[in-house]
Amino acid sequence: MTDRKQLSRLRAALAEAPAVALLGPRQVGKTTLALAVAEGSDDQPAPLYLDLGLPADRAKLAEPERYLSTFEDRLVILDGIERVPELLQTLYGLIDAGRHRGRNTGRFLLIGLASPALMQQTRESLAERIRVLELAPVSAAEIAASELDNLWLRGGLPESLLAPSDALSLRVRTDVIRNYLERDIPQLGPRIAAETLRRFWTMLAHRQASLLNQAEVARALGVDGKTVAAYLDLMVDLLLVRRLPPWNRQTAKRLVKSPKVYIRDSGLVHALLGIEPFGALLGHPIAGSSWEGMVIESLLAAAPEGTEACFYRTAVGAEIDLVLSIPGKGRWAIEITRRLTPKLERGFHHACEDVQPDAGFVVYPGTERYAMTGGVEAVSLPALCHTLSD
Repeated sequence: MTDRKQLSRLRAALAEAPAVALLGPRQVGKTTLALAVAEGSDDQPAPLYLDLGLPADRAKLAEPERYLSTFEDRLVILDGIERVPELLQTLYGLIDAGRHRGRNTGRFLLIGLASPALMQQTRESLAERIRVLELAPVSAAEIAASELDNLWLRGGLPESLLAPSDALSLRVRTDVIRNYLERDIPQLGPRIAAETLRRFWTMLAHRQASLLNQAEVARALGVDGKTVAAYLDLMVDLLLVRRLPPWNRQTAKRLVKSPKVYIRDSGLVHALLGIEPFGALLGHPIAGSSWEGMVIESLLAAAPEGTEACFYRTAVGAEIDLVLSIPGKGRWAIEITRRLTPKLERGFHHACEDVQPDAGFVVYPGTERYAMTGGVEAVSLPALCHTLSD
């Protein structure tokens, strides 16, 4: 298994807050990460792990306050919290009772599928008592540079990424999509016909890295614009889709105002479009957009907390693929290309005149790092991820 960056953040959060919620998409490795925390250390009591998908473990919580209060000296890991959201109110009382006895941190680790209802219930029930962490798919910063093409093709869901063959990897991702459509979304969100949502998800895959044209998608689905907006909100809340906002600071230029939309895991993009071998991906029209999405997700996973991301585009073609405002590092302008010999277009330089970045980079598939015109550096994705992490 790959080393996950969030492991250190998770341990730090448990040392600072009484409860931590680790939320993320299906098959992203939440339970594996929790079990790594559960290994603990020799001088701490072993954590209590409850899988709320198992009837036997749920039965232990018939009287949750009485049962859980007997483990006040141990970390309690509740896996599948979305199955029993009513438990959150009990945790509120247990946390406050423990505070009076000096037990202020590391009480509960809640693991669950990200969903709008769970996020709202968590924040309403536990308020300032909980720290919420998102676990994204494996990023370029968490693998060897030699595995980058594999990550791009298969995506960052660990079981897909580490599968012994491309065919098995594709089956894993196909199963994830089917489970979301047939089970998870009906349980966690509004009732939407599985076939309708599959068509919508596939349309987003075809439009990867494109400006959102809500009216066009609505016409294709045979629904109204508000329904499309609701579908998109749901996919964003489930951490399956990223809505990248446009630059919104004052400028004399006429800016594009629509967001760009990305399916966050490149492997799911390829599964929705039926792309399996790496050679087929290289020859597919979606290749450049798919690469751009993977680069953006990896960079945002590596970026420090508090980083703000957007893109810049004017009506006349000045464009920066990704603008990062990074605490302590200023503003970075990042161009993304699949060319092995990257070339900066005039539109990028014109956009930099407006944005005034503190640093400029071109992310490309090569391995060398070298200077280009205008103070811009050509750099590989793993190298820029490590620069962001440092």
